[in-house]
Formats: sequence, structure tokens, C-alpha cells
Amino acid sequence: MKYVLVTGGVVSGLGKGVTASSIGVLLKACGLRVTSIKIDPYLNTDAGTMSPFEHGEVFVLDDGGEVDLDLGNYERFLDIKLTRDNNITTGKIYQSVIDKERKGDYLGKTVQVVPHITDAIQEWIERVAMIPVDGKEGPADVCVIELGGVIGDIESMPFIEALGQFSYRVGPGNFCLIHVSLVPVLSVVGEQKTKPTQHSVRGLRGLGLTPNILACRSTKALEENVKTKLSQFCHVPAENIVTLYDVPNIWHIPLLLKDQKAHEAILKVLNLKWFALLAIDCIPMLMLQHLPLLLYYCIDISMICSVGRKPDLGEWKARTKICDVLHDTVKIAMVGKYTGLSDAYLSVLKALLHASVACHRKLIVEWVAAGDLEDSTAKEAPDVYKAAWELLKGADGILVPGGFGDRGVQGKIFAAKYARENKVPFLGICLGMQIAVIEFARSILGLCDANSTEFDPKTSNPCVIFMPEGSKTHMGGTMRLGSRRTYFEVADCKSAKLYGNASYVDERHRHRYEVNPDMVSQLENAGLSFVGRDESGRRMEIVELPSHPYFVGVQFHPEFKSWPGKPSALFLGLIAAACGHLETVLKGGHASSLSTNGWSNGKASVKVHQNGNAMKSSNGSLNVLYSNGNGNGVHY
Repeated sequence: MKYVLVTGGVVSGLGKGVTASSIGVLLKACGLRVTSIKIDPYLNTDAGTMSPFEHGEVFVLDDGGEVDLDLGNYERFLDIKLTRDNNITTGKIYQSVIDKERKGDYLGKTVQVVPHITDAIQEWIERVAMIPVDGKEGPADVCVIELGGVIGDIESMPFIEALGQFSYRVGPGNFCLIHVSLVPVLSVVGEQKTKPTQHSVRGLRGLGLTPNILACRSTKALEENVKTKLSQFCHVPAENIVTLYDVPNIWHIPLLLKDQKAHEAILKVLNLKWFALLAIDCIPMLMLQHLPLLLYYCIDISMICSVGRKPDLGEWKARTKICDVLHDTVKIAMVGKYTGLSDAYLSVLKALLHASVACHRKLIVEWVAAGDLEDSTAKEAPDVYKAAWELLKGADGILVPGGFGDRGVQGKIFAAKYARENKVPFLGICLGMQIAVIEFARSILGLCDANSTEFDPKTSNPCVIFMPEGSKTHMGGTMRLGSRRTYFEVADCKSAKLYGNASYVDERHRHRYEVNPDMVSQLENAGLSFVGRDESGRRMEIVELPSHPYFVGVQFHPEFKSWPGKPSALFLGLIAAACGHLETVLKGGHASSLSTNGWSNGKASVKVHQNGNAMKSSNGSLNVLYSNGNGNGVHY
């Protein structure tokens, strides 16, 4: 097993997750099987109880793991399915060590950070790296590890020590350290400054880790004299210094690394470069003359062959170019609670982008704070209220994502009502589905106090109720989580057609409230159709309004299984409906054939509307971060 460690320096938010994912794409393109591990030094055992404002979205895996959003990047880029153990936290490590101590596994020894915590970290990495994540048998060839935070953070010290020991233990040729650092450009003089990176590398070396490759974040490509200076002071060969400069979208990063021959540097450090040369020039000679020697040293012929080729990124490059030149737009109003931080809805944004590129449309996301649509805002801030409604009414489609708590719920209900009454394509996810049901009960059934018991425990018409198996005393890991099966009750519905006329679908869940099964017949008699249910038939999974062009609500989170080359079916339906081409898609037409006006030199963009201010991003992982849609470049 070969290991690639990605660390960060100077400041957080440089894009370590995207860099680690892109390195995985590059190695996979070389014929290697890749797996990933994300290390988060916080004390939480997982990301499930963390606020989206503080940490971004909670990404959910098939096994129900609530993990860091970077694991979403890994899955999307590498087309793999990770497990909860692929996300290591300080809380998990300490909990495992304390559990062993309580059982007496340490035989009375004093339990310490070194060696017990550091050993537990190394053992965890080695164990998880062997888990196949690509659907094939046997372990991967390379494990890409991302260490969260910045070098020098006190909470990451045990991991730094453990990884230093680990690099010595696995030995040279099996461990490659890539350090992502900042090379800022001072606007006053326009000069690229290397001192922050020098200090960061010095600190890293002082902690026992020596970088093999430097990935420098800057607004533009590094100048040659800057590379030379970094090489001299950081003790890294100039050819092992790559620039990750600002690009139109993050799909460019693997191509950027390939153009700078980062794969050659990594393969050389991992002693795979030599194998590649053997594969090209020497395999016949070795097989005939030195077969006993090969067997003696247990050299894996399959690995020699697998890395003996240049990285093939043809499909990736084609998709990236399409994204860059899209011109015709599609506007989607995102009505949410956490509109101040884009990372809170990162997977939703990615799924929208995947679907829009498949439909050959430039995505424009109009952010609408749900609270701004409410009557209270009309009284307190009429201008904000008016602007929010103008954005909603100007959109081609409306999406209400998941969330918790009652803040902004009334605004989401208004958005669902507007979409239903005005035949605007609508997709409600998790809470978005629940509020659509509440709105229908209030407006069509005349149940004015219809509500969720989450917001009104005493409502006489509880359309949405707490799930019987849930816990009201413990928050972490007590929801209905992970991949669950949904069976289509109505074969001739839009959702089933979008999923290829499947009889069932497996999607990921994260909720503790559900539609009240006792009210389903009443709702269906009024025109709402629950087309998808769980195996028991009592848990509602998908709701549609048959009389509407596209009005779909789902209890699961389809965004978690949307990849760049395989967009989520329901997001594809939303975008196609917003473009006026849903029938073509439902009849089996390919989404990418829907563009009628050709392409121009437009840029794929995500426009941000948050009271005139640019939206914040906690880790810079969005494709685009515009405040006014003016196309001035992208920061990943």
C-alpha cells in the first residue's frame, strides 16, 4: 500500500480537499486504484451535531456515517463509496483508546498520547486503507490522506506525531507528503511572497515531516524565480513545486496538476516511476530472463502494467471544457436557512451543477433567505422582502433543501405555495418535502393549523411527525441515516421515469421526522400522490403533484449520490423542467442534446444574492463565488 498525505499551511480554506481529490483523480487516471481518508482534529466523534454555519454541510455515506464535506468531494471526484471509518476524528481515536483501557487491553500500563494515541491513529489508517471502496475486490493501490486544519494547530499535534512515525514505519518509497501552502500576492507591489510558505514548511519539518511536493495556492502561476526561491529555502526540487492558481471551475484542478506533471513527481516519490519505465521498455526482458528474481522479490506484475501509462483524462477534460463554454442560463431559486454560508448546501450546489452541465445550461443560483419571504420581514424590512420575492419570481425553478429548526419555515411554505400555484418546477428535499405537504394540507384541505410536530407539538393536524424509532434525548447518530430503499408505488410517475423506470431506488437519508401515515389517504384523495414508499409501505419517500409540470418532494437526499458524469435523476428532472425539456428527458432523450443555441464563451457561474454581499465559504470548495454574476474568475 502506498500513502499520499496532504497537509495545509499558512491559512485554512486553501482547498486541501479539492487538491486531495484531484490528486486521486490523477493517480486513478494512471491506472491505480485509489481510496481516501480525511482526518479532522476536532473532538467530536463525527460531524453530525455540528452547525452548518461553523462547519458546512454534513455529508452522509451509504453506511449512515455523518462525515466531513470533503468526503463528498472524494466520492464525487473518484466515483467511490466511502465508509464512516474513512473519516477519522480526535473523538473517535480517543474513544477507541479509552474503550480499550476500560476493558484492560493495556494490561495496567499508563495510557498516554505517545504511544497509545499515536499507535491507534496508525492502526486506524492501515486498517481503513485496506477497505475496497470502488466496488472491486481487494485493497486499493494508493490511499490519499488529508489532514484537516493548518500545521501548527495544537489539536492536530497527535496526528502529526503519528504520521511522522507512520512515514518512518512504511518506509521510503511508500509515503509521499504534499504540502498545500499560500503564496500571496501583495496588491501594492504585485509581487508573489514566499515567506509564509517558508515558515510553514519550516514548522512542518520541525514536527518531523518533510514535504516531497509543494502545491502553492496563488492567484496566478508561480514565476520561475519564485519557484527557485521556494526550492532553495524549502528543500524541495523545483520540478516538485506546482501552482494551484485560480481557475474557472474546480474540475480544472486535475488537469492543472497533470499539465505540471505532478503525477510524475508523485510516482517517483512512491517508487512507481521506475515500475512505469519497466512496463514500457523492459517487461519482455524481465519476464524471460529475470522471472525467478521477480518472483523472489514479489513484484506485482499487474501493478507494473497498471501504472505504465500516461494519465487518461480525456472524458474529464471534455466535461470541463463544456462547463467553461456554456452560455444559455437556467436560474434556480434556492430557498434556505443557511444562505450566509455556501458550504452548508455544498452537495446540493454540486448536484445542480452536474445536472445543468448535462443539460448544457449555465447554472445561476439565486439565493433566497427563507425568512426574507415572510410577513414579518415585509413589516421590518420591506426592501429586503421585495427583493427576495423578485428573485423567487424570476427563477426558472425552485429548490427547498433540507434543514432543522423552525426559523424560515413559513418562508419555505410560501415558496412551495408559489411554485405549486404558478406551475414553477419545484424540488423539495427532506424538510423541503415536508413543508410541501404542510402547504398542500393548509391550502387545499383547508387545515389552517396543519404543521409538523417539530414546529408545533400541539397541532391538531400533524402532517409531519417524529419517527417512532428516534431519540429525543440524544442528538448524535440517532436519526434515520444512510442508504435506504424506496419502492415506486406508481410506475407511471415522473420520478420513476427519471430513474430509468426502476421499481426501486437506493438513496441516502438523514431525518428524524416523517409524513404522518395516518393523513396520507386524506392528502392523496385531494390530489397529492405519494409515489414512493419504504419497504413497509407506511413511510412516505417521494411525493408528486401529477397535475403540475414538475412538483417533486423527497424524504431522502439525492444530492449525496450525484457525480459529475452521473447527475442525480431528480436534479436532472428539475433542471430539464426549468429549461422546458422535461418531456424529452422522460422519453429517454439524452440531456446533453437539449441545447438549441450552441455554446459561447460564457462561464459557468453560481450567482450569490445575500443582501448585496458576497457569500462566505469556509473552505473555498465552491465552483464559483460571485456576488453579482459578473464573471471575474473563480476561487476554488
